[in-house]
Amino acid sequence: MEKRVAVISIIVERTESAERLNAILHEYGEYIIGRMGLPYRECGVNIICIAVDGPQDAISALSGKIGRLPGVTGKTAYSNVIREVE
Repeated sequence: MEKRVAVISIIVERTESAERLNAILHEYGEYIIGRMGLPYRECGVNIICIAVDGPQDAISALSGKIGRLPGVTGKTAYSNVIREVE
């Protein structure tokens, strides 16, 4: 299996999507290396950055589920390092 390191940047504009977002992140918890969240109260948004390490299809699925949440925007940046893991 091939694994990659990536980061997913998330902006939450609708707080009512936060519960579903957290459920999705919990579902993919085995791939999450770390998470940083910043409430930006001045603008009424929350900014979250997730570092992940896993198969590209799992990272893509996670990113896709996040992007389909109402009021949530997510973008993924992949490392160029691909490694084989048993």
